[in-house]
Amino acid sequence: MPEDMNLEVAHKLSEREQTVGENRRWEEAIEILGILMLALAAVATAWGGFQAAKGDGRQSVLYAEAGVDRVKATTVAIAGQQRLASDASTFNQWLEATRANDRVLQALLVRRFSPEYRTAFAAWQKTAPFTTPSAPPGPGYMSEYHNPQLEQAEHLNEEAAATEEEGTHARETAEKYIGATVLFALVLFLVAVSQRFRLRGVRIGAIAIALALLSYALYQVATLPRL
Repeated sequence: MPEDMNLEVAHKLSEREQTVGENRRWEEAIEILGILMLALAAVATAWGGFQAAKGDGRQSVLYAEAGVDRVKATTVAIAGQQRLASDASTFNQWLEATRANDRVLQALLVRRFSPEYRTAFAAWQKTAPFTTPSAPPGPGYMSEYHNPQLEQAEHLNEEAAATEEEGTHARETAEKYIGATVLFALVLFLVAVSQRFRLRGVRIGAIAIALALLSYALYQVATLPRL
């Protein structure tokens, strides 16, 4: 009997040691996984914050460039409007000279037109404006008329709009990076908290949630454009 009891005790002790060893290996595996997740989340958080900062900086630069383009567009547009006003004023004088049948003054005024307006004026005369009711009111309404300054102003405004849109996109991308860093911070929190629990089910649950969030955040960061 004593020998049987000794064998049974030794068997139970062996089973307990085996269980303790299994639990220890399980805890080591969880700890290793947690450390890897912490390291990855920490690096990803730093990367996301860096990209978000670059996005904010790029937005500021692009908005500044768009502002400069709009100022240039305004300046050029004013010059173009002044040029058109000068041509229109000269054209009104030409009409007065035409009514007075002063051909010398007419020729002098035509020479004062800007090159673009003079081209449109020649095309306007071909429409028989004094006898055709459907003729355009003046050279400025002709398709042949081009105002370089106004066209340049329009081009600058289009560039400014495109630059502003790019800046807005950079800001939106930066906000998405910030959202990803929040998820990484949550991963860090869950992994750290999981180490405080001794129940296997709770620890596994916390690690599983953290792993799912980490995978989603990494996918989001991987698909976002680099700034």
